[in-house]
Amino acid sequence: MSAAGNPYQTQSNTNGGRKWIYPLIRKGPYYNYRSWLSYVYLLLFFTAPFLRINGQPVLLLNVIERRFVILGQVFWPQDFFLFVLAMLAGVVCVILFTIAFGRIFCGWICPQTIFMEMVFRKVEELIEGDARKRKKLDEGNWTFEKKWKKALKHTAFLLISFLIANTFLAYIIGSEQLVSIITQPVNRHMVGFISIWVFTAIFYLVYSQVRELVCTVICPYGRLQGVLTDKHTLMVAYDYLRGEPRGKLHKGEAQPKGDCVDCRLCVDVCPTAIDIREGTQVDCINCTACIDVCNEVMIKISKPVNLIGFYSEEQIKEGKKPRFTARMAAYSGIIILLLGVLTFFVMRRSDVDVTVMRSAGLLYQQQPGGYISNLYNADMINKTDKDQHIELRADDERIKIKYVQTPDVLDSAASVKAVFFIWIPAEDIKEPKTQVTLNVMQGDKVIDRIKTTFVGPIYGN
Repeated sequence: MSAAGNPYQTQSNTNGGRKWIYPLIRKGPYYNYRSWLSYVYLLLFFTAPFLRINGQPVLLLNVIERRFVILGQVFWPQDFFLFVLAMLAGVVCVILFTIAFGRIFCGWICPQTIFMEMVFRKVEELIEGDARKRKKLDEGNWTFEKKWKKALKHTAFLLISFLIANTFLAYIIGSEQLVSIITQPVNRHMVGFISIWVFTAIFYLVYSQVRELVCTVICPYGRLQGVLTDKHTLMVAYDYLRGEPRGKLHKGEAQPKGDCVDCRLCVDVCPTAIDIREGTQVDCINCTACIDVCNEVMIKISKPVNLIGFYSEEQIKEGKKPRFTARMAAYSGIIILLLGVLTFFVMRRSDVDVTVMRSAGLLYQQQPGGYISNLYNADMINKTDKDQHIELRADDERIKIKYVQTPDVLDSAASVKAVFFIWIPAEDIKEPKTQVTLNVMQGDKVIDRIKTTFVGPIYGN
């Protein structure tokens, strides 16, 4: 890796301190595409906790109550294996995406980049001016202008961070609980109130102080890129065969050099301060800012565009077109398999989950009429947004169920416990452990079957 691509060198000055980055903002086709994508993302981010599908939020990740809602479907800890499958599929998708297109996720989809470049950076430029004015302001004395601009900027940063923190918390505890925290006295929701300000402080520090270090130092995904990408990977790259040897363009003078005029605008616009001309670097987030500004220069000097563009090393060096490799095909096959298994289990997922356990430590009991009984506990979870009337019936009509605590009505997206005895005629018990099948009934419809063990003395022959 070149010195230009070393995060510790590009972000530290001669005294060993941090060197602040002031990227220029130049608008071009790719920047406009990223802007529109960020608008869609921000709209979804700030509205999703408050939108409802069949009475349930679009997305809820309530770790505290172990209740998760995705697109209106309620998931409980019993469905954890579905999350594992979905996460595995997601990880493999990211791997495939990186193999094919490099770190483009970071520049176009990652929340850190979207908030930093499309929200906080724009606010910063609106208040303090472009990159050169911001740098001059930071290096200057604390004049009245600097004081009010810094105060206004950081106040805006805090307000935006506060809004993000509230929305983020809504994804965890639900929008109704968030509204209660906001509208009711603080002493009734002290934990929630403190959580909002803790998240506010974290987001404020990330976007006002840490900034690009999240991408270049903290985030492990950038380091994975070096392992996953190869010569077939399409990524933002400099066509060195066309651009070198680089040199300044002088008016009225022939240019026997490459197309690169060494204007360094590609470095000035880079949010991580790398020089893309030094080759592929782990700090490049494929934001395409360098493509926009380089194309702008190429048009001005009447040269073909895309001196910097989406290229693979194989494409630059050997002129070969991008292709779907065997490695990509293998990962695609894994994704299809994982999604197929996930779809199968989701389709077979029942609306009501019932777990029956025989009470531990209790022996069988003798009951009137020649019956033997065991005590059982049942956990019933309603995974739908509608109330459910659930009843347990034994598959064998000679077996009786007598409730101590009845399930009654199972409220929507709720869980209840039931306690009951199973009575079996003594003459039907021929083994120390007898398997009993219980039908989970919704009216006259059997929606699930559960097998459990009944313990008793051997009476039958």
